[in-house]
Amino acid sequence: MRSDEVKKGYQRTPHRSLFRATGLKDEDFNKPFIGVANSFIEIIPGHFFLNKVAEIIKDEIRANGCVPFEFNTIGVDDGIAMGHDGMLFSLPSRELIASSVESVMNAHKLDAMIAIPNCDKIVPGMIMGALRVNVPTIFVSGGPMAKGYKKDGTPIDLATAFEAVGKHEAGMMSDEELRDIECNACPSGGSCSGMFTANSMNTLMEAMGIALPGNGTILAQTPEREALYRIAAKRICDIVKDDVAREQFKLKNILNENAVRNAFAVDMAMGGSTNTVLHMLAIANEADINFQLKDINEISKNVSHIAKISPSLTTVHMEDINKAGGVNAVMKEMNKRGNGVLIDNLTISGETIFEKIQDAEIKDDKVIHRIDNPYSQVGGLAILYGNLAEQGAVIKTAGITGSRIFTGKAVCFDGQPEAIEGILMGKVKAGDVVVIRYEGPKGGPGMQEMLTPTSLIMGMGLGSSVALITDGRFSGATRGASIGHVSPEAAEGGMIGLLKDGDEIHIDVDKYILEVKLGAEEIEKRRKEFVPVKKALHSRWLGQYRALVTNASNGAVLRSDL
Repeated sequence: MRSDEVKKGYQRTPHRSLFRATGLKDEDFNKPFIGVANSFIEIIPGHFFLNKVAEIIKDEIRANGCVPFEFNTIGVDDGIAMGHDGMLFSLPSRELIASSVESVMNAHKLDAMIAIPNCDKIVPGMIMGALRVNVPTIFVSGGPMAKGYKKDGTPIDLATAFEAVGKHEAGMMSDEELRDIECNACPSGGSCSGMFTANSMNTLMEAMGIALPGNGTILAQTPEREALYRIAAKRICDIVKDDVAREQFKLKNILNENAVRNAFAVDMAMGGSTNTVLHMLAIANEADINFQLKDINEISKNVSHIAKISPSLTTVHMEDINKAGGVNAVMKEMNKRGNGVLIDNLTISGETIFEKIQDAEIKDDKVIHRIDNPYSQVGGLAILYGNLAEQGAVIKTAGITGSRIFTGKAVCFDGQPEAIEGILMGKVKAGDVVVIRYEGPKGGPGMQEMLTPTSLIMGMGLGSSVALITDGRFSGATRGASIGHVSPEAAEGGMIGLLKDGDEIHIDVDKYILEVKLGAEEIEKRRKEFVPVKKALHSRWLGQYRALVTNASNGAVLRSDL
């Protein structure tokens, strides 16, 4: 076992002495050492209770003959960081989380790991760190939040609260109704209740086979969730105590190219957050998998969109998906289309994907549609290309509220604060294409999520008549014709930085087109005159991040080849 390197032999006398200071006894040095990577933090609704979750998992690990060592990562709540410069730190936190997992696990030579993520960048950060370590790892998240209800019984969630601000600003909502939403949109602990980024990633971990069934859909703080924690803890012990299994279930043996493709397929079928594209590209990079952004459209063509979940135009939330059969039921139904929609692959449970979904069934086909009654014959995400996105841009087609073809005049803003001010001042009208630039990984820096501008647009009743493009990114709670991850970004000289107010922009989702109607001579003239904006920074960490980060088409990973 890896841990023998820190606990066996006379040369490790001082090491064992330090372990004894933490409470270990003679008998513990012959047991496997398991890292319990926790993301407990009190400011995030999906995480404030994870200290209690870790106690359950550690007790179960001890009961199954192993020694747990809990350690923590940081976390940023995207909802609380939204709409101000705190969001600059959200995506960069993914890299700190990955490096912290790698550091603790490798410095102490732990044999296996249970990771307890839940929200925002914490899920992909932990996966990235775990791939660097490459020991048997089970991910068991804190679980989704229950949906909320207004006083009149209408289901609501965090997206409702953000859009309510726009409605209130437009005089379409009273102070009383706004407060009703504020007090009831997030009724309990857990990752926000819709198919936002956190629940998208928690769901995709099931598709990748690195989490057990129910990980993405069983509600947080329930007996069913506690049972999942105990099953995960027992399973990691069963693996690590067996010499053959310990090798067989190393993370990279499970999270391979097939797993990445399965994740994107399930993402398409369920209309997940555009952020999953950013994170899955980064995960593929850590797993040494040659997966390209352009491959996503090929997957999408073969996947039917069969589950529509909030923030798309629906009242369905994660708890409804759970009651309707869960992710396994989605996978079984989507796979009926054939064409290699899913690829059989080993999972951490010991079953293959096809074995795992064999007995799944849809219990409510109004929530999970049958393959002969899809919302769309293609998946819920698309990658657009053209002179405005030579390296690609991402749109959540499942969240489009108007036409899938849009042509309009550019209204340009250099950053989210300027955009919010402009939208509130009425600068955006029906038929416009809102351009928010210098919000990419380098330009932000940090590639802010921009739920506030999109929510204001939706709340003001412009959702079907306005498009939005950015080199930044959107919250999983975003809906409408919102195109993010435009690459190259403005800060590296991308076409989005050359746009001017009034330029005609054309979007055709079904043909995967994003272009500006400008001639080659005009583009070349602008390029010669172009000087990118470089924002002043008051953060050493963000300065380091800006110097090292790649653009969104590469997953916004940090360069290590300098």
